[in-house]
Amino acid sequence: MILSKTAMGFEREPYFTPFGFKGGYCYESWQVAVSLENELGEKGVGQSCQGVLWSDAQVFAGHSASGGNSLMLMITDFAVQWLKGREFADPIQTMEELYPLAYEYGQTITGLKTLRKTFALNALVPVDFALWRLYAAHHGISSFDGLIPAFAKPALAARQEKLAAIPLVTYALDMDAVGKLVEEGAFFMKIKIGSDPEGDNDPDKMLAWDKQRITDIHTKLAGLTTPYTKNGRIPYYLDANGRYDSKDRMMRLLDHADSIGALERIIIFEEPFPEDMELDVSDVPVRLAADESAHSSDDVRRLLDMGYSALALKPIAKTLSMTFKILREAHARSAPCFCADLTVGPLSIDWNKNVAARLAPLPGMTVGALESNGHQYYANWEAMKTYHPMGGASWAGARGGLFVLGDDFYTHSGGVFEDLPHYEQVTKTM
Repeated sequence: MILSKTAMGFEREPYFTPFGFKGGYCYESWQVAVSLENELGEKGVGQSCQGVLWSDAQVFAGHSASGGNSLMLMITDFAVQWLKGREFADPIQTMEELYPLAYEYGQTITGLKTLRKTFALNALVPVDFALWRLYAAHHGISSFDGLIPAFAKPALAARQEKLAAIPLVTYALDMDAVGKLVEEGAFFMKIKIGSDPEGDNDPDKMLAWDKQRITDIHTKLAGLTTPYTKNGRIPYYLDANGRYDSKDRMMRLLDHADSIGALERIIIFEEPFPEDMELDVSDVPVRLAADESAHSSDDVRRLLDMGYSALALKPIAKTLSMTFKILREAHARSAPCFCADLTVGPLSIDWNKNVAARLAPLPGMTVGALESNGHQYYANWEAMKTYHPMGGASWAGARGGLFVLGDDFYTHSGGVFEDLPHYEQVTKTM
């Protein structure tokens, strides 16, 4: 088929509270929509959010918030223009051709030869979803199972009935708010560490802040129980977003956690080091997971060789096409995977949920898991739910700390194949 018409647009969604991680703060997210149409009139619309600070902190630090978002949006626009008039048969094949070109373009417009590859991947997510939806429309596919390539099917063979809904504990969230999350049913906490408490990027101050943060949270949660872990305790999921500069400093944090009885609760420690640090971490006493540093299958092999033993999947930030390939490598090495968030909107959550629902539970868990925190930060969350064609379905939102998935979820694939009138209209605004 030929991609005869292409379009894109975006809208800005404010947060009602600052979102703190990687030593910085975000106040809004740009939501991008892409429309692709073939010569037969079949259409695919994809939507995602931009995460400039998550994908490349140097771009975030070097520009205003709008400037950084504009640079990422330019890569999306480059991709949409490149696709127009081209033949299209398979999303993975098309993305393999497009991704290196988009990355090179990103290097040019940012002036950064060291631009992180996740910056280009994040920009390509709405394009990738649009390609998959057009592929499904052309081939009469109405189920997410029908999209899964044969090479990824062994890694996505589960059918979870429940997923732990993992909320995000950012720097600004106080202990009363943490307690409220538990009262609402949350039992699996993702804790952002790596704060820059005085804005001077002092690693010793960061470590002291992180130690105190873990102490405060563990004091609040230590006595609570849950039926969804094998030891009956609430698990912790630490995310440093590459802020630790040495293995020694990280071990000092873990030694502190051990001294207060929190070490055994840490089920995942995600992305402790910058991606250019080559370290043997096979002796670390907790399961280390790669996120931003796992851009490709080659990265996964390298990280697993270093001793990482889990992968955070982000089809909503690294494209579904790349996620399938990452999954193949992780499954071949028996590395557990889970789906992490990018503070995405309701529709993107269900793309993520389709993958999470088909993954085996993390070791130590009795249910699957899905990080989802958009409802904690978006000022217009209730309105955003209406942009999801099945945003009111029982499986769309978490209840009692769980996403409950019945046959209806699997029958409708979370609603990701339904028409998207709101986001189609967004593509007509530019």
